[in-house]
Amino acid sequence: MIHLLPSFRRELPVESIECELAVVGGGLAGTCCAITAARAGLRVVLVQDRPVLGGNASSEVRMVVSGATASMGNNNRFAREGGVIDEFLLENAFRNPEGNPVIGDMILLDMVAGEPNLRLLLNTAVYDVEKLDERTIAAARGFCSQNQTLFEVRAPLFCDASGDGILGYLAGAAFRMGAESQGEFHEALAPEAASGELLGHTIYFYSKDAGSPVRFVAPRFALNDITKIKRWQRINAADQGCQYWWLEYGGRLDTIHDSEEIKWELWRIVYGVWDYIKNSGKFPEAENLTLEWVGAVPGKRESRRFEGDVILNQQDVIGRRRWPDTVSYGGWSLDLHPADGIYADRDACVQWHAKGIYSIPYRALYSRNIRNLFLAGRIISATHVAFSSTRVMATCAHNAQAAGMAAALCRRHGLLPADAASPPWIGLLQRELARTGQYIPGYRLDNPDNLARRIAVTASSRMQLRELPSDGTAVTLRESRAMLLPMAAGSVPAMTFPVRVSAPTRLLFELRAAAEPDCFTPEIVLARKTVDLPEAGDRAVRVNFDAALDRDRYVFVCVRANAEVSVFFSKWIVTGIASLAHRGRAEVSCGAVQSPPSGIGVDAFEFWRPLPPPEGRNLAMLLEPALDVFGPEQAANGIARPSSGPNAWVADPLDPAPTLTLRWEAPQRIGRIELVFDTDRDNPLYCVLFGNAPNVMPQCVRHFRIFDGRERLLYECRENHQTCATIRFPHPIETDFLQIELTAPDETTPAALFEVRCYEGD
Repeated sequence: MIHLLPSFRRELPVESIECELAVVGGGLAGTCCAITAARAGLRVVLVQDRPVLGGNASSEVRMVVSGATASMGNNNRFAREGGVIDEFLLENAFRNPEGNPVIGDMILLDMVAGEPNLRLLLNTAVYDVEKLDERTIAAARGFCSQNQTLFEVRAPLFCDASGDGILGYLAGAAFRMGAESQGEFHEALAPEAASGELLGHTIYFYSKDAGSPVRFVAPRFALNDITKIKRWQRINAADQGCQYWWLEYGGRLDTIHDSEEIKWELWRIVYGVWDYIKNSGKFPEAENLTLEWVGAVPGKRESRRFEGDVILNQQDVIGRRRWPDTVSYGGWSLDLHPADGIYADRDACVQWHAKGIYSIPYRALYSRNIRNLFLAGRIISATHVAFSSTRVMATCAHNAQAAGMAAALCRRHGLLPADAASPPWIGLLQRELARTGQYIPGYRLDNPDNLARRIAVTASSRMQLRELPSDGTAVTLRESRAMLLPMAAGSVPAMTFPVRVSAPTRLLFELRAAAEPDCFTPEIVLARKTVDLPEAGDRAVRVNFDAALDRDRYVFVCVRANAEVSVFFSKWIVTGIASLAHRGRAEVSCGAVQSPPSGIGVDAFEFWRPLPPPEGRNLAMLLEPALDVFGPEQAANGIARPSSGPNAWVADPLDPAPTLTLRWEAPQRIGRIELVFDTDRDNPLYCVLFGNAPNVMPQCVRHFRIFDGRERLLYECRENHQTCATIRFPHPIETDFLQIELTAPDETTPAALFEVRCYEGD
């Protein structure tokens, strides 16, 4: 018997949550924003519409985390982003050197789960907002499909890090979509007339060797004419994942409302590509390959961009404009893709580079018309052209950390986001960000609460870089090589290089420098020397440039390409120096090389980039006199990475127990000590596909101890692999003397420390 119930309407359960900051979107931007705010003391709710965190970097999409580092071949030295995103990338390298995207998901979830002030709502999509008034959000409403529950999240402050800007859109925040005209912001790379064209989506796939032949039967919807893909000749069996970033589509559609249509077309493309690889007969090496994974979620590049009190534009990026409210930076190229994507007749992208990292102002990180809404991720306030650089994930995360810290400052002082853009609040925001490891171009942390800034720091030794001894391995100069060295003002030391000559020749040396402070594009030739090598054999070549520097700065000692000469490598790794190779011109690194369009405001310049091991080792050389730029005072100068100098104390390699000493005239109450180590910021740390090697950065001090004046051991760490170490004491200690003892990573890598800071309170 069937029992019919009376007709009535059931309602879903509703859970109301009160917090201080609601973050919508759990990609890297939203996650880093939420963690930053929670660590700063706010009660935070993070709302994510997917089952995992990470967005485009998650196992659902599997895009590589790109940012300002030299992964794309630019001249940005020591530029990997700091703060929470740096912590994640280092932790991922440590726990997940294979680049397994599922383990990457786990690490992000673990970081969020470890924050007691942070509540995570997964599988929860925001669909509505409640407004307190026309310019103020009161609550965001979301629906969780997994537990069929409605959530109402109430907060005084909100951050939209959702990628498509769902919260800002529903709240009525001003936004843009598409490309501005050239005339609006005087951008040479913009189209003459405003356009709805966008960067498209991409779906990735993974393959693996099954050990025996595997056949593939394509679905009926697969693309059956591979020549419709204009770049089909680039298809090969070895590439997979983010190497197929150019399988892009959707730039002429509405990348929000047409996203499902775009996804189906990308599935057609991916399965068509795989059918071609497996069944065309052109790739016999693919016989044992099976299609292990195809993305179910497209990697989306562009949709809405919201308006702040500043709209970042092309000139700001290329000209590296410095802002009074700088809180972050970018370093990716202006990376523009054709709207037709994979079906375009043009190159897959055209990339225009600045000569170094550029600043991003705080005023681009909040809505100009919704008073309590922060912006994070790819939706920050930028033109379409500037967005083509700011959109990459490490930059998005770095911006988001600034938004999270700004939210904490606003709550602490009763401010709205726009209020914090003015003095003295912006200075306080910059200071708090720098303390958490956020690098701000041109900013020096001078915190009056830092007890270490009040004294002269001393050390058991200091490195005087006289020699990088040869390990006997030689490499032919088929490409020009350079050593990037920090030097003090005054005479440039003479340098001697061991070389191997195969036939009589002449070898050209150059001394180069950057035109701008804190920049690493070697566009100025300070001096040249040509050395005659009349006989074959091994010899030592001494070069004296007879040059002097007017200020402390980095110089490039370049050995120009010569196939008749080999230079020797050294096993030594020293903080603050780098080995580089010439990698061509910098108009474009991908796509067709072309002259800059009229008005772009940048000249062509050369790429010099690090190489991976073993080719990327330092060159053997002798310096007379030795470089003396690694003193202990560097560890308390307020800059925690190389800029115009190394900004690091480096111990003498022969020092058996490198020790930094802090001595005060009277006892101090110390509740927290902050240390900043060298974790090779030239290494971009890929999160997926490529893996990371090594899993602990070679320069990083793993083992350190802290003692007081009575030689009591206050703290010991044996397995450090992070940039920043914060030591909190359960109860403040009182002492007039601290010793920080470091253990060198190995016998050819001296111990180094970028920064030591001491505070009374937590």
